[in-house]
Amino acid sequence: MIKISIFIRSFIGYPMLMVASILFTACGSDDPGYDATGAFEAEETIISAEVMGVLKAFNVKEGHTLKPGTLLGYIDTTSLHLQRKQLLAQIEAVLSRRPNINTQLLALREQLKAAEREQKRVQQLFDVEAATAKQLDDVNAQVAIVKGNLDATYATLSTTSKSLVRETSPLEAQLDIIDDKINNSLLRSPMSGTVLLTYARPHEMVSPGKPLYKIADLSDITLKVYITGNQLPMVKLNQEVSVLTDDGSGGFTEGKGVIYWISDEAEFTPKSIQTQDERADKVYAMKVRVPNDGTYKIGMYGQIKF
Repeated sequence: MIKISIFIRSFIGYPMLMVASILFTACGSDDPGYDATGAFEAEETIISAEVMGVLKAFNVKEGHTLKPGTLLGYIDTTSLHLQRKQLLAQIEAVLSRRPNINTQLLALREQLKAAEREQKRVQQLFDVEAATAKQLDDVNAQVAIVKGNLDATYATLSTTSKSLVRETSPLEAQLDIIDDKINNSLLRSPMSGTVLLTYARPHEMVSPGKPLYKIADLSDITLKVYITGNQLPMVKLNQEVSVLTDDGSGGFTEGKGVIYWISDEAEFTPKSIQTQDERADKVYAMKVRVPNDGTYKIGMYGQIKF
């Protein structure tokens, strides 16, 4: 109070409006210019090898921007191709034992045709009473016997053929697995994004699950901030907010972002994060999606205004 009195007396003679304006400026404001602060982060994905082998080619560098389907290299597939060749030979050997149904039934079909011609001739003779009923019965029985043999032989040959085909099913399944491994040996980018880290080099031996590189889509980046319980009613999902970052010259660069996630549970204030109300013991995490033209980097600090 003593300092303020001295300060006011030093301005005796100035218009009261000017004195009030100076006092307001001198006292400052408790508003820090933002509602919450945090750091930028991105959804990072680690891409791993799916097959075992020597990494013959690997054209991936940190900072590269990749598109889906981009061919990045390949893993040696010599052993896989040899396994595939072996499986094809086994399948061919099994199928070579399949009977030729048409060829093996040819003789029986000719017998049936001859028996049916004889049946027709005896039937005509019987109709004019030139053949006996026993002769007709005998020829009808012969036709039935040949037909029965033909049907039985066809069923046996079909069963044998199907059994051999089923015998190749496990081999064909193994062939599909080999083909899938050969396809996975071609390293293609599964998504668009920027390479953040690489974990492998050409000519290294890799195995399924070994990390090759880390990638993140930075076209949209996330600013994760923390707000107090008092601020919680002021925000909602899909709300647009202002995003502030240092411009390098003492000012701020302002952008726009959209709130897409708000935690439904409070947590203790992280040591590296300050909120507007530093007295709050617990805060709520909130994520803001920000379109990124390359300005925002992972780990950069940012602020938001509701």
